[in-house]
Amino acid sequence: MKVHVDDDRCRGHGVCVAVCPDVFTLTDGGYAETLVDDVPPELAAEVPEAVTGCPEHAITLG
Repeated sequence: MKVHVDDDRCRGHGVCVAVCPDVFTLTDGGYAETLVDDVPPELAAEVPEAVTGCPEHAITLG
């Protein structure tokens, strides 16, 4: 599973990092980015919660 954060939509709320810190992090500027290109199977259950929890709908799965 691939995951992507849209830099133009992210406002740095950090919900994704709180839900799945092994996949997402916040940059020095305070915006979310992914730590991995492909989500490992053991983390796959957490990522959809991060996607739906994003207030800006900045995260997509592919």
